[in-house]
Amino acid sequence: MKRRLAAIVPAVAMAALAVPLITTTPAAAHAPCGKTAADKDGSAWGAWANGANTRSGSGIGCISNGIAYNTQRLDYHCYTVGNDGKTWTYLRNDSTGVTGWIRDDLLSNGGSLVYCGF
Repeated sequence: MKRRLAAIVPAVAMAALAVPLITTTPAAAHAPCGKTAADKDGSAWGAWANGANTRSGSGIGCISNGIAYNTQRLDYHCYTVGNDGKTWTYLRNDSTGVTGWIRDDLLSNGGSLVYCGF
């Protein structure tokens, strides 16, 4: 019995090494076109953008709902990472009522610091 077990253990070990390891990578976090986000960021922001498109999702392929200018006050809700690898903030333009996503490098202070969770 011990000899049989001693012969089987190396064979099982070799088979285990031959099977490729399955690794998981986190799914790309982004907001697809049409995705909204709750107002998780309770901070009062004096933020603005200088002619930035407010998009329906966190990508330039999503339609623009409007344009945010430096004379308009923006209320940040939260941020996510777009498919482009950049962070995007979901916000409400308090001057126009338009909500949507703007890439953080286009916002006066870099966008929200509160993660949306997706």
